[in-house]
Amino acid sequence: MAYPSAIREVHGSQLSEIREQGLYKEERYIHSPQSARIQVEYPSGAAVKAVVNLCANNYLGLSSHPDVIQAAHAALDERGYGLSSVRFICGTQDIHRELEAALSAFLGTEDTILFPSCMDANAGVFEAFLGSEDVIISDRLVHASIVDGIRLCKAVTDTYKHANMKHLEQKLEEHQGKRVRLIVTDGVFSMDGDMAPLDEICSLADAYDAMVFVDDSHATGFIGRTGRGTPEHFGVLGGIDVITTTLGKALGGAAGGCVSGRKEVVELCRQRARPYLFSNTMAPPLVAGALKVLEILSSSTARRDKLEENTEFWRRGLTEAGFVVKQGESPIVPVMLYNARLSQDVARDLFAEGIYVIGFFFPVVPQGQARIRTQLSADHDIPLLEKALEAFERVGEKHGILGLDKKGIIEKFGM
Repeated sequence: MAYPSAIREVHGSQLSEIREQGLYKEERYIHSPQSARIQVEYPSGAAVKAVVNLCANNYLGLSSHPDVIQAAHAALDERGYGLSSVRFICGTQDIHRELEAALSAFLGTEDTILFPSCMDANAGVFEAFLGSEDVIISDRLVHASIVDGIRLCKAVTDTYKHANMKHLEQKLEEHQGKRVRLIVTDGVFSMDGDMAPLDEICSLADAYDAMVFVDDSHATGFIGRTGRGTPEHFGVLGGIDVITTTLGKALGGAAGGCVSGRKEVVELCRQRARPYLFSNTMAPPLVAGALKVLEILSSSTARRDKLEENTEFWRRGLTEAGFVVKQGESPIVPVMLYNARLSQDVARDLFAEGIYVIGFFFPVVPQGQARIRTQLSADHDIPLLEKALEAFERVGEKHGILGLDKKGIIEKFGM
C-alpha cells in the first residue's frame, strides 16, 4: 500500500509537535501481575524496577486474587478459551446468562446484558433505544466513551454544566416537547473523583418525566455501604433507568462491561446494539472470574471498608503536605499541577523514588488542568501509603510546589 513520503512527513511532524508541547504519552512495561507493588520497565530498555502502584483501577485488589484466578482456570478447562462468535449466533453459554442475572441482583436492576467492554456498552446503548424524537442531556464532563456513543445516536444532544442542578433543570424545561428526555452522567467522574448528585438528579427526572443514565464504572463494587455503587450511596438503588459499568476495574480488572436497567432497554440492546451484535462474546474465563468476584463482594464488605480507610488517610496526608487536591470521597485523588510538562516531570521523579503514577494532561483532561491522578486500592496498607507520602513530599519540595495554590503554581510554571 502507498504511504507517500509527504504524508509520512506530515505524520512525523505531528508527532514531533506533540513531543515539543510536552504532551507525548509514553507507555511503561509491567513485568508482574497487577498489585499494590509491581515490577516496571521504564523507560523502554531500562532495568526492571519494583515500585508502589498508585495509578491502577484495581480498587478492591481483586485483579490477582487467587480465588478469581482459580475460577478462571476452571472455566478455561471446562468451557474453553473463547466462543469464536457473537452472542446471538453461537456465542452464548449458560454462564453468560448466570453472570447477567448476578449483575442484575447486585445492581438492583431488572435485567443486564454483557458487552466486551464498557466502552462498547456506551457505544451501543444510546442508538439502541433513542431516536430523532428524543433528547440526551449530559453532564459536560462525562467519559469520552459516552461522548462517542452519543455521537452515534440520532437523538438531539444537549449538555448541562458539571453537576449543576439548576442548569440541568433549565435544560429539562427546554426539551419538554421531546418523546424521551435522557439525563446522562458518570456516577464517579474518572478524572476528578467527584460524584454526581444522583438523589437530586432523580428528583428532577421525576419532576420532568425524564429517564436517568449513569456510567458507574468507577464506583461499582466499592462505593455505597455494600458496594452497589453511586445509586446506593445516594439512596436511589433500583431507581436508575440505565446503568453501564465495567468488569475491568474493581470487579476483577480483566475485561467486559454491561448495560443494566429497565428490561425493555436491555432487550432493545440485545436486538439493536451494534457492538453487541458484531463483537465476540466475553471469554469463559473472564465470565467465571467475574462471577467469583461478585461472590466475594456479597460475602463481606471488608475490602470496600479497607479501601475507604486508605482513601481517607491518603487524602488527608496529601492535603496536609501542601498539595492541591481535588475534593471528594472516592479513591480517585487528583493532585493538581495544571502544567502538562510539570505533571510528567513530577511523575518521572516519583518513579525514581519508587512510586508509579502517571501525569494526565490534554487531551485526557482539559487544557490547563494537568494532574497526577492517584488511585487507592484495598491492596495498599497504611505503612505503604506512608512511604508513598514521604516520596511525594520530597518530589513536591524539589519542584517547589508544596503550599502553593492554583494561582501560585500557574504563576510559577504556566498553564
